[in-house]
Amino acid sequence: MSITRINTFRAKERLSNSLREFLVSILPLIEQSPGCESCQLLQHQDNVNEFVIIEVWTSVAAHQASVKNIPPEKFGGDALVGGSALGFVLR
Repeated sequence: MSITRINTFRAKERLSNSLREFLVSILPLIEQSPGCESCQLLQHQDNVNEFVIIEVWTSVAAHQASVKNIPPEKFGGDALVGGSALGFVLR
């Protein structure tokens, strides 16, 4: 059974394009990770500062192992105000 992870991100005012570029840059790193079935970036229609990444994985362990594929210097950045994860939900 696959699991889904839902991540939310919020950009600082007037920096939504910068955050979007960052999120787009890490999508291939996520998608190439073993166990990733799909990964989708969404941007809120009315609030362009709000983003969601929906990841589908073969297992929680596969997701946890994938974090090592994203270099630490990729995280942070001036455009990000905050983010959170719903956690893992069953499909």
